[in-house]
Amino acid sequence: MKIYEGGRGLAGAQVTVDGEPLDPRFEVRRFSPMGFEWTYEGDGPRQLALALLCDHLGDPARALALTEAFMREVVAELDNAWMLTGEEIEAALATLR
Repeated sequence: MKIYEGGRGLAGAQVTVDGEPLDPRFEVRRFSPMGFEWTYEGDGPRQLALALLCDHLGDPARALALTEAFMREVVAELDNAWMLTGEEIEAALATLR
């Protein structure tokens, strides 16, 4: 399973999947021109939720449908520095369905 990690540094908020930058998936939907954020509900966290779900599910339409609930229940609750596994994302999705 993949490992997703996020943190804040001098360059701003950065998110990786297995050590590589996570694609924000702006071509699916652009919620935030500034990219990713977390720890609250808003456009930056929505962009992160969409990107995480697109990468994890491999289905942009399904990811978009689940973005709002995943943002509220998971992304808004993340700490400043965080790590999520694919298994943890799957477990969270099971509670949203």
